[in-house]
Amino acid sequence: MDVNKARRAGWRGLVLLAGLVLGLGAAAPARAATILFVGNSFTYGANSPVWKYRAGTVTDLNGTGVGGVPALFKVFTQEAGLDYTVSLETQGGSDFAWHMRERSHLLDQPWDHVILQGYSTLDQAAPGDPAKLLRDAPLFAAMMHARNPNVDVRLTATWTRADQVYPPTGHWHGKPVETMARDLRRAYEIAKISSPQIRGVIPVGDAWNRAFETGFADPNPYDGIEAGKVDLWTWDHYHASAHGYYLEALMVFGAVTGHDPRALGPQEVAAQELGISPAQTTALQQLAHDELAAQAAGRP
Repeated sequence: MDVNKARRAGWRGLVLLAGLVLGLGAAAPARAATILFVGNSFTYGANSPVWKYRAGTVTDLNGTGVGGVPALFKVFTQEAGLDYTVSLETQGGSDFAWHMRERSHLLDQPWDHVILQGYSTLDQAAPGDPAKLLRDAPLFAAMMHARNPNVDVRLTATWTRADQVYPPTGHWHGKPVETMARDLRRAYEIAKISSPQIRGVIPVGDAWNRAFETGFADPNPYDGIEAGKVDLWTWDHYHASAHGYYLEALMVFGAVTGHDPRALGPQEVAAQELGISPAQTTALQQLAHDELAAQAAGRP
């Protein structure tokens, strides 16, 4: 073989090798972002169709077959063309201390995102007292940060419980319905300030308050639901209805991904499967957008 032919053959070999390397690189899929939800019945969707919703699409670390708000989040991300591996660890009536004490062997992994939701009244034995939250939220965030220094840890500030406002036995009895959610938000914001490892607070309760203020939702389920409004609570006036959990999931979706919840549209799949009308779906997405925008602008 003459020198020129040998050179041409050599170059063809290099081109083929380069193409093979590039092809292998292009074929390697990007790693899905991991997200862990930790909470109680307010995360797993108790007393609503959300509880077992699409449980097979998420990983329940406790093996109890829960779909919940994490499964709604998963659907939203798929519709938005995003790739998330979604896991959850939930236990009814639990606070942060319980999860760290009883489930740290499951949680102590390098997650990309972690959503933490605490007890609904802050302290089961002393409603309204933020001391345990302020002690445990930074500890939880530190545990997550130790495994992944870049983890995005957020706290979920939940909603007013109607059973804590309207019956005389409720801790917030006699106060405006918005007050409990605002108290919870304030406590979670203090917890965030106390820990540089907590990125933010997702103001789900404030989104509920916005739903009351705009007339989308009825603020008092004890005197019946006004025509044209929805009940964000389920039958126990404590946990959320499908509409309430849907709004929670929209808030988490918008906060974590940065995507506008309104882009999901009136025919959003999970809403259709849960029996939420297109008009209600649009309204809930708008509420989530407006609350997240207000938070970003530093407005109440």
